[in-house]
Amino acid sequence: MIHKSTIDTVFETARLEEVIGDFVQLKKSGSNFKGLSPFSEERTPSFMVSPVKQIWKDFSSGKGGNVVAFLMEHEHFTYPEAIKYLAKKYNIEIEETEQTDEQKEQANERESMYLVSEFANTFFQNILHKSEQGKAIGLSYFKERGFTTETIQKFGLGYSPDTWDAFTSEAIKKGYKLEFLEKTGLTIVKEEKQFDRFKGRVMFPIQSMSGRVLGFGGRILTNEKKAAKYLNSPESDIYHKSKVLYGIYHAKQSIAKEDNCFLVEGYTDVIQFHQTGVKNVVSSSGTALTSDQIRLINRLTKNITVLFDGDAAGMRASIRGIDLILEQGMNVKVCSFPDGEDPDSFAKQNTIEELTAYLEENAQDFIRFKASLLQEESKTDPIKKAELVRDMVASIAKIPDVIKREIYVQECSRIMDISEDVLFDTLAQIRNVDVKDQRKQQKQGEKPLEVVKQQVQQQPKINEQNGLEKKIIEILLLYGTHEEEFEDLVMKENDEGELFLEPELYTTKVFEKIYLDLQDDEIEFTQNTFKEVYKILIDQLNQQEDFKIEHFINQIPPEVAYEITEIMMDEERHALHRWSDMEIHVKKKEHSVSQYVSDTILNLRRYLINEKINELSQEVKAQNFENNLNILEDIRDYQTLKKLLYRKLNRVI
Repeated sequence: MIHKSTIDTVFETARLEEVIGDFVQLKKSGSNFKGLSPFSEERTPSFMVSPVKQIWKDFSSGKGGNVVAFLMEHEHFTYPEAIKYLAKKYNIEIEETEQTDEQKEQANERESMYLVSEFANTFFQNILHKSEQGKAIGLSYFKERGFTTETIQKFGLGYSPDTWDAFTSEAIKKGYKLEFLEKTGLTIVKEEKQFDRFKGRVMFPIQSMSGRVLGFGGRILTNEKKAAKYLNSPESDIYHKSKVLYGIYHAKQSIAKEDNCFLVEGYTDVIQFHQTGVKNVVSSSGTALTSDQIRLINRLTKNITVLFDGDAAGMRASIRGIDLILEQGMNVKVCSFPDGEDPDSFAKQNTIEELTAYLEENAQDFIRFKASLLQEESKTDPIKKAELVRDMVASIAKIPDVIKREIYVQECSRIMDISEDVLFDTLAQIRNVDVKDQRKQQKQGEKPLEVVKQQVQQQPKINEQNGLEKKIIEILLLYGTHEEEFEDLVMKENDEGELFLEPELYTTKVFEKIYLDLQDDEIEFTQNTFKEVYKILIDQLNQQEDFKIEHFINQIPPEVAYEITEIMMDEERHALHRWSDMEIHVKKKEHSVSQYVSDTILNLRRYLINEKINELSQEVKAQNFENNLNILEDIRDYQTLKKLLYRKLNRVI
């Protein structure tokens, strides 16, 4: 267990915008930051970070919370793991007590798989640096590739012994379950035998954006014809190769800083570039580029430079991934190396200055690169040239931005010496076909119209009480400690016996006004989350003169934080959608806090009275005449009270 003092220090030290900035490219937006949601697919930012409040809100998915909640959501950390991650980031010493065997047993399956992967990573590194076989085979191979000791340690490179079950036996001896060794793919289990998947290979740990080991890539060093040169961990609950980029953990800050990402093919390409000094580089690890991998980069930058080997076959195979990048609305450049060279060998032979100069001088816009590559094949063949032009326009059609599409059409017209009108007609045809295909797919997934109508009719009614309870929580969070002047309309009787309302002014704190009014009316919250938050809030506002929202957020469960952050970031939502640019001005509540408080409480009373009147009206139908008289008197009294409330709210019945 982590001591509370450590947790408090972590919360006091960690800066939300810095932590999230490691995973999402954030841009200043007034006093806040905004970026693309890391939890959903989008091209327009709906993710907001408030440095002042130290909370974040993702309006596209509804998620939100503090810095720990973000790590738990994004990286699937447990609470202690998130605290440890932040402590490591900010060099905070962790004080904790030893876990009991029972506590270890309670760790869930995903956590167990992560623990197994971390153990494997340490094991392979120890074998590489401390065993004779590891040093003679694995370490010498990495040295031959030109990797320094510092680089080898930084990327956690290792070696798996060339024996059948060296790793598996050691893991079981240390108490790790065979079940999780198999689920991570580190051990292959057949009948009553088990053996190491990566036997006799140098090891490349594959890490998440936060540095967690998800899986491994292993390269064989012998010339066995039946064995694959590279072998990756199989898909598991923690490793999905289509959603992971090799090197993203070491590259993320540099990608955001340089506002560009170099995309290569292999592990050693990434490592060699990094060692030379170009750190904003990642790899798809030999798999075809996927939309999920592109979105991972899109959180950090809009610019990708794809680096190809010198051979034409490899370039043609990889160029297909460019269309996927364009579909995500990203800017693509392409750079190839001289024949016989790849990113690894070229970086190894050149200094940082020479490498960066080459990349700057030879990186081409994708349309120029595609034209130069395919023109070699078409040459003087008009049919092939027509196919080439259509291929280029098909790529342009993937671009969502209409202005960019037009500029690329003009560029394509100039390069290929063909009229813009023809290209625009072709573009329109391709896009129309794409739109029809999308509609067709949508229709295939749709249900008959009658069913949709039935579903619409069954939509649940909006719960007005929940909305009012939410407003009360909002008021307590934003203005609970404010002292305000309130006006109460007190009912009095004049000399003629007529009732009238006389205003009385008094000053009190907002939370005291709310608490006493709800107590007087014996009103209790019905929504469980709001009931829990209300109790904690009132306690803290009563006990703490220097109540701070960020401290309160850190003390509530993540699932409760979702509701709270939505309330806290409500005004940031207006900024996100730039309503003021459209002359839609949202009134700030602090300009009339006392009125806002009074109206909210009165509206809650009004709602509850209406509900009571409806309840009594139903009873009238079920009761006998004598009982009805009593109920009708109650209804009359509630109607009188309702009229009074409407007068206070300045409404006409």
